[in-house]
Amino acid sequence: MKLYNTATKKLETFKPISDEIVKIYTCGPTVYSSPHIGNFASYIYWDLLIRTLIANGYKVNRVMNMTDVGHLTSDGDDGEDKLEKGARKENKTVWEVADYYIKEFMDSFHALNLLEPEKICRATDYVNEDMVAVDMMTKNGFTYETTDGIYYDTSKFTNYAKFANLDLENIKAGARVEFSSEKRNPSDFAVWKFIQPGENHAMRWDYLGRPGYPGWHLECSTIINTELGEPIDIHTGGIDHIPVHHTNEIAQTYAISGKPLANYWLHCNFINIDGQRIAKSTGNIYTLADLAEKGFSPLDYKLWVLQGHFQGDRNFTFEGLEAAKNRRLGWKNRIALELQKPQETDGRFHEQILEALNNNLNSAEAFALIDNTAELSLGDWRDIDSLFGLNLIDEVQDIPKEDKKLIAERETARKNKDWGTSDLIRSKLEEKGITVKDTADGPIWQYLK
Repeated sequence: MKLYNTATKKLETFKPISDEIVKIYTCGPTVYSSPHIGNFASYIYWDLLIRTLIANGYKVNRVMNMTDVGHLTSDGDDGEDKLEKGARKENKTVWEVADYYIKEFMDSFHALNLLEPEKICRATDYVNEDMVAVDMMTKNGFTYETTDGIYYDTSKFTNYAKFANLDLENIKAGARVEFSSEKRNPSDFAVWKFIQPGENHAMRWDYLGRPGYPGWHLECSTIINTELGEPIDIHTGGIDHIPVHHTNEIAQTYAISGKPLANYWLHCNFINIDGQRIAKSTGNIYTLADLAEKGFSPLDYKLWVLQGHFQGDRNFTFEGLEAAKNRRLGWKNRIALELQKPQETDGRFHEQILEALNNNLNSAEAFALIDNTAELSLGDWRDIDSLFGLNLIDEVQDIPKEDKKLIAERETARKNKDWGTSDLIRSKLEEKGITVKDTADGPIWQYLK
């Protein structure tokens, strides 16, 4: 199995730390508003990663976080906490906002038939561990205190710029005029923020005798340290996490434990609309509910995402989604045909698909194999469902007995050349979403939608 490793900038053969279990961490959502389809693309790709690892015989222990505190509206450690902003907008408490959007996220997660991580961790459940982590970083000489928080001194970590190939001199030259005079370096970041006088921040914990809350980057390092231990095998996220969030995670973990955070880093590219990245800030967003209103299921969207590569640039259109929906319908009708055969045959196609996926999760190549292989057994389709989680077989249930009776009556009418009755029955079936093909071996039913 080969994966592109952001840390080394090359395709590498995957070698787990342990033969027993693969440790994986997925950066989860900040739960302050409804997730959009661009958010879910990454979780669809990482679901494919997990399914491919399992198909290769690995056992997986995956942890995912839910950011419910500390993610500011700016990566520069200023602005408002996104949960606080969401709470004010909706006239709710921050806790109510977090609970509501965690549920909404997980409902959509399950609607996409994504495998749930072994553990899902809310950032607010690890604040005590965050404080211990800050103590450790301070003890090891990596932090300093300012008026508004405890900051990580990036000059103390000599490899800080390596992961993202950062040009720290240009970052320094381009620092804003209002850049904090208390920060030693423009790249320094807050591991703990103090609540300032007059600042209304509902989520607060006392640390060093002052109320405050953890920095956004800290939760991931802390959760990984607590739940998995370093180093882990694979860390996943979006490419937007590379220059700041993941770079800072690596720095924090080194300061806490002196160990590397992960051996393999996988990053997916953005989903765009009209050439623009889908983002709440630009307003060009669709949710899964929006797609449902237009007649598309979450699994139509999942198939559309998997038609492309996780590192590729994708441009979302409803024409493309319609094509994915039709592709999925075509696969379901191939399964329907297999269900009507007198006996089931074993799967033989598994290794070919897995070979494609083992080449850096090349689902597009795997889908082309499915399209171009004329005869796939029901066993093959079970393997395909297991690898991609598209619920194809579950959605292709045997049609009701009354519909089978109608098909038999239509066949009798055809034999009697009673074309009027035959056409009437065909119309009744089509109203139910079923069409009938007449073959030399008899009638075969398929789905219209």
